[in-house]
Amino acid sequence: MTTMTEASVREFKMPDVGEGLTEAEILKWYVQPGDSVTDGQVVCEVETAKAAVELPIPYNGVVRELRFPEGATVDVGTAIITVDEGGGDAGAGEAGGAASVAESETPAETPAPTPTPSAPEAPKPEGRKPVLVGYGVSEASTKRRPRKGVPVQQAQAQARVQTQQPEAAAALQGELNGHTTPVDRPSPVSSPPSAGSATPVGGRPLAKPPVRKLAKDLGVDLATVTPSGPDGIITREDVHAASAPPAPEPVRTPVAAPAPAQAPAAVSHEGARETRIPIKGVRKATATAMIDSAFTAPHVTEFVTVDVTRTMRLIEELKQDKDLAGLRVNPLLLIAKALLVAIKRHPEVNASWDEANQEIVVKHYVNLGIAAATPRGLIVPNIKDAHTKTLPELAAALGELVSTAREGKTSPAAMHGGTVTITNVGVFGVDTGTPILPPGESAILAVGTIKLQPWVHKGKVKPRQVTTLALSFDHRLVDGELGSKVLADVAAILEQPKRLITWA
Repeated sequence: MTTMTEASVREFKMPDVGEGLTEAEILKWYVQPGDSVTDGQVVCEVETAKAAVELPIPYNGVVRELRFPEGATVDVGTAIITVDEGGGDAGAGEAGGAASVAESETPAETPAPTPTPSAPEAPKPEGRKPVLVGYGVSEASTKRRPRKGVPVQQAQAQARVQTQQPEAAAALQGELNGHTTPVDRPSPVSSPPSAGSATPVGGRPLAKPPVRKLAKDLGVDLATVTPSGPDGIITREDVHAASAPPAPEPVRTPVAAPAPAQAPAAVSHEGARETRIPIKGVRKATATAMIDSAFTAPHVTEFVTVDVTRTMRLIEELKQDKDLAGLRVNPLLLIAKALLVAIKRHPEVNASWDEANQEIVVKHYVNLGIAAATPRGLIVPNIKDAHTKTLPELAAALGELVSTAREGKTSPAAMHGGTVTITNVGVFGVDTGTPILPPGESAILAVGTIKLQPWVHKGKVKPRQVTTLALSFDHRLVDGELGSKVLADVAAILEQPKRLITWA
């Protein structure tokens, strides 16, 4: 029986959700041991060096073990969760297998415990009892020997110790110490929890996976929801009712804190002199990439200040154009179009350096990167084949790129394969900067704030809309002449936007 059960257990390994990534951090588990899962169901969310991604599992069955806790960084190819494809029948086989292992490890000379005459003999465990999907294994299940996942189980038990009643906490602490602490708790044959009870035996609210997903989407903590379903099950109506009042839940935040021993250090206090932020995910990848780029590619940055009054007037006219209705028309749109025209006139600037083969690779396509600041850090998604797009198509692509980045849903594929990049530091009120190249690219254009300045126009000093452009490039493959021509072309187009027609 044990052999058949083990044969039905499948390991789900951390996939490479990006392009050649080597590790990912587990942000959140959506399932727990004992939960049923189906092919395609999302079981966890991970953060790579490029984006946060939800991972679906390709198996049907029951979750047997979570190999790593939330917050752990796992190498690609390492098993993170095991699933028993035997389903409910596999649970009994697993319990029986565990019991046989426990028996085989007990010394032969150890006498069997004699039941106390004054107390009725406890019934022998008969494997896992049927449990609600999404709830977990009953406490009456057999004791299993420690495995590699013990740290995860200990962390989960420690969290339950802090949130349950004193009696239940004592029992859980006893389990952690390897023995059972005698406490007064309901008999295994007592009646199930009634509706309205928010604390099930396992310390985890009772709810089915669709209800858990709804609660996650609405930002509702199931531990705060009063159940109305049979046997204390939380229903969809309960979640909607809990999400209706927009009451803040600051007092519930400690539930998601780290292990109890580390909780005090994680709490923020007024007057704190320091705040430490772990370097991981996007920030870690950005730091590594910028160091590699800064110390590998010899950077050169050139600047030009340009009168963009005519471009700003054209933008106001384009906002009224019916072909651009519903699209975002702003200076970034015409700056992007101007850079694409300049690259068409000087294609050698759209290249990369192949150190292994000692070659300069000129790209005959433009994947235009747009640097975007997000709460997770700086990301640079790109518009594929931007050079082939019309102005309305480019406006639509820019709008979608920005909205997706703000929602934190940018995929790793969208950040791979960029050839040149634009960074708009002007939105922060900054005049200009010296941007660092994204790795593998040859040029990046920084756009400063556009503001009224005194400017000599037609022989007279007048207030004009002025901005400063900065172009950084890899001097190994872009010399000063080529970089200057590209920057001058972008400036000329923004000064006289009719060149978008004559030069294109």
